[in-house]
Parts: sequence; structure tokens; C-alpha cells
Amino acid sequence: MYDCHVCGNEIEKSRVVCPFCGNQVDRSELPASRDFAHKTVNLERGRPVAEVALRRMSEALKEAHRSGITVLTFIHGYGSSGKGGVIRSECRKNLEYLKSKGTIGEVIAGEDYCKRSGVVKGLLRRYPQLASDRNLSAGNRGITVIVL
Repeated sequence: MYDCHVCGNEIEKSRVVCPFCGNQVDRSELPASRDFAHKTVNLERGRPVAEVALRRMSEALKEAHRSGITVLTFIHGYGSSGKGGVIRSECRKNLEYLKSKGTIGEVIAGEDYCKRSGVVKGLLRRYPQLASDRNLSAGNRGITVIVL
């Protein structure tokens, strides 16, 4: 699937004419297929303190950039207090900061990682492989999904 550059509707890659506006599709204008690699990193393994979990997160991000990972899922847990744990809140603060600096792309909270979300719809168009992700639409507050 790709978007018609005239009307913006989604068109199947096999089509040569947009069924919505009749635009003749120039194959040279089609987006190149994107490589996709998804990795899950468990930051709460071994029940670390927040500082250790943040160090793991930083190392995982560096490694992901080096190895061409497209999407990272961080498991940080929700915390036992019932209102979100320290690791979760610190990870998300750091990820939002990295996003504001342009170091990473999207940051999607697990509870917002659902097919109805506009950001996730765009992500699924770019990487349809994510449609089979078990965390998609699960409402998991203990994860955060990052697009690099």
C-alpha cells in the first residue's frame, strides 16, 4: 500500500491507476520498500533500580541505531503502587526528551499503542509487520514503543 500523491488515498502497490482519482501512477514515485527490524528490550529484568534500567535503555538505543533496528519495544513495567513506577516514568521522560532533540522518532505509550491511534495507523502503513505484534491494542501500560 502507498498513498496517491494526487488525492492522498491508499492504493494497493499492484495498481497502476488510482481507483479514487484516476491518476496514472508513475512507478518511479513509489516509496522504496523499507527495511524493518523490531526488538524488545526488558528493562525490568532482575528488578533493577531506575538508574540501572535507564543505563540499559541508553545502551539499547545506541545498539539499535548501530544495527539498523527500526522499532524498539521497552518493557519497563507499570510498578506495584498502582499509579506507575519510577522506572516507567523516568524512561518515558528520557524518551520524550530524546524525541524533542530528534535523536529518536515516535514515542508511543503502551496504553496508546492501538490500531485506532493516528500515529499507530501511520506506523502500520509503514511497517505492516507490526500488525502481528502481541502488544498492539493490548493496553499494556508497562511498555513503550519507540520508532527510530
